[in-house]
Amino acid sequence: MSQADRRSFLKQSAAAGLILGMSARSYSATFGADPPSERVRVGMIGVGNQGGPKNNMRYFLKNIVAMCDLDQNYLAEASAFLKKEANLSARLTDDYRRLLDAKDIDAVVVTVPDQWHATMTIDACRAGKDVFCEKPLTLVIGEGKPMIKAARDHGRVVQTGTLQRSGEEFKLAVDLLRQGILGKVTAVNVTLPSPNWIARAGKPVPDSKPPAGFDFNRWLGPAPERAYNQNRVHYLFRFYWDYSGGQQTNFGAHHLDIAQWGLGMDDSGPVSIEGSAVYNPDGWYETPDTTEIKYTYANGVVMTCRQKLDTKSPPPGTEFIGEKGSLFVYRGGITATPHELLKGVTIPKIVNAQANFAHVNNFFDCIKSRQKPIADVSIGHRSATVCHLGNIAIRTKKKITWDPISETIVGDSEAAKWLTKEYRHPWTMPS
Repeated sequence: MSQADRRSFLKQSAAAGLILGMSARSYSATFGADPPSERVRVGMIGVGNQGGPKNNMRYFLKNIVAMCDLDQNYLAEASAFLKKEANLSARLTDDYRRLLDAKDIDAVVVTVPDQWHATMTIDACRAGKDVFCEKPLTLVIGEGKPMIKAARDHGRVVQTGTLQRSGEEFKLAVDLLRQGILGKVTAVNVTLPSPNWIARAGKPVPDSKPPAGFDFNRWLGPAPERAYNQNRVHYLFRFYWDYSGGQQTNFGAHHLDIAQWGLGMDDSGPVSIEGSAVYNPDGWYETPDTTEIKYTYANGVVMTCRQKLDTKSPPPGTEFIGEKGSLFVYRGGITATPHELLKGVTIPKIVNAQANFAHVNNFFDCIKSRQKPIADVSIGHRSATVCHLGNIAIRTKKKITWDPISETIVGDSEAAKWLTKEYRHPWTMPS
């Protein structure tokens, strides 16, 4: 896609009324609110960045009764926001276990670095709490099955924070695929954004002592012990292997999830994976700058996932290619080639953050009905698995053969070691 085509593409989307805005204050007016007697009482675990006032706190605003964070500055900012926007006060703590022990908390929202997802989710299920866990669901593939087991054994609702599952444009795209708009799907192209470490961090800085009010040792948790560095924590954790998987698991958890959904592979996955990557030449961060990963499914569908640095690539999204043409879905809309494929199809007007609110409302509805949510823990596990398999392929520089039924790497014991991870004492890898 040329720069001119890209501008035209985005301009047409905006002209179609696909990109609008929503403030935190419009929550009640737009989506309503339960009376206090029926309100799901929520404890927020992690209230900075994705968990904070600009993101998850907005969507759970009227339901928050307690908040936890290891950074006292984040707690103070979150508390002030809650008071200003909802006129509510919440109990504050730096120990998530206090939220799990509380009898007046129905559910927790886990918005922490990926190395903590499995432990906190499993602990919450055992404590009788329903869980909204941010994506990617896992740090390594081996954490997924124990998380599913904990949810099932304890009868818990566990929603993965893959909000695009609740986006009207993505639901429509999958419906169109089910109706045969493309005929037989033969290929999928997924585009991911480039890393934004430099935009956030600027340049490397020396290791230092953690700032006052931030418990770095507990932030590390199961991850290996190391010195504090301000460019490895908070938002920037996602570009270091000890805590995350780069844009492959960050945005891949969204767009590869849509690919899995569209292909009808929510309970399965690819059978072979291979790829290559290019890294920051100065080693400022660990995860790749660019990637090209090829996934092959047992039915012959080939999916190519590309992470690009250039601005000429299509915007991040998922393109399905079939016998009759192609369908591209991204945050904000849908396009097709040829255009006539969408003749008679009403494209929904997409309100910014609407999918987030819908995803949270689905979680609340399922807490009350005890049904599985739209991005159930089992779906989150399978989609995260696709992300992780891509990273295993590029890190080992091997073609990976995957058995999606037994969920094992076939014929390569060395590559199979990447399915689990050693936890730092006293934490242990769930099994």
